[in-house]
Amino acid sequence: MTIIGFNNLSKEEAVKQLTTCCGSTKWAQLMLASFPFANEVDLVTKAAEIWYEQCSYTDWLEAFTHHPKIGDVKSLADKYASTQHLAGIEQAGVNVATQTVLECLAQANEDYASKFGFIFIVCATGKSADEMLRLLTDRITNTYQEELAVAMGEQQKITVIRLKKLLSDADWSGLKPSHITTHVLDTSVGKPGQHITIRLQALVNDNWQIITQGVTNADGRIGDLLASGRWLKPANYRMLFDTATYYQQLHTKTFYPEVPITFTVFDTTHYHVPLLINPFGYSTYRGS
Repeated sequence: MTIIGFNNLSKEEAVKQLTTCCGSTKWAQLMLASFPFANEVDLVTKAAEIWYEQCSYTDWLEAFTHHPKIGDVKSLADKYASTQHLAGIEQAGVNVATQTVLECLAQANEDYASKFGFIFIVCATGKSADEMLRLLTDRITNTYQEELAVAMGEQQKITVIRLKKLLSDADWSGLKPSHITTHVLDTSVGKPGQHITIRLQALVNDNWQIITQGVTNADGRIGDLLASGRWLKPANYRMLFDTATYYQQLHTKTFYPEVPITFTVFDTTHYHVPLLINPFGYSTYRGS
C-alpha cells in the first residue's frame, strides 16, 4: 500500500489498520481526524505529535494491553490474533533463545508487571532475547513515571515500524533518523563498547529523570533512542553510560562506574553524542 492508497481507505478500514499499529482508541481516532496525510513524513510526524502531546497515560496504558509478553509464544497465538503477524516477526529474536533465558524472561516479566501494573513494552525488532532480558532487568529499577515515559517511547517506535510495514510500497526515504543517537568506543582495546546501558535523562522539577534508555549493540551503537518523528524540546539533557557493568563483564577494574554527558539541544537537527572510554579516562564530542 502507498500513502495514496492509505488516504483512500474507508474510515472503518483506516481505524482497523491504525489500531494494528497502536492499540490506543484515542490515538487512532485522532489520526483518522488528520486524514489525508500529505506524505509519509507527515504521517509519522502526526503519529508522534498525537501520541506525545494529545494522548494521556490512560491511552498509553490501553495501547500496552494490545501487546503480548516478550517470549510468551502462547499469548501470540491465543490472545492477540489482530497483531499476531506483526508481533511474531518483531519478536523473532526470542525464537533462538535458550530455555534458561526464556524462563528468566518469563520471571522478569512477572516481576515487572507486579511493580508497574503493565507489561514490559520494548521495540524488539533486531534484538536478541539476551538483549531484551538485559533491557528488562535494567528498566525494572526505574521509577513508575520514568518507566511509563520509556514504555510509551518504545510503543511509538513499534508504531512507526508497523506503519512502515502497513505502507510497504510507500517512499520512506524522507523520514529522518532518531533525533539523538550515540555510540561507544573502548579505546583501551580498540573495539566497540557492547552491551552498555545508556539512559537519556531530562530535567524534571530540577531532578534528572529517565525519558528513554537502551543497550549498545555489537557495533557499540544505539541508533533509535528516540522514535522517528519525536523531537526533544530545546533544553539541557544528560546521557548516562553504565560503564561499571560493562567493565565488570570484561573482568576489568574501572575508575569511572558511570559516565554522565550533559549536552544542549537547540533544534531538530540530528545530535550524535559518542563516548570514547577506557578504564581510567573518557572523552566525548558532537558527532555526525
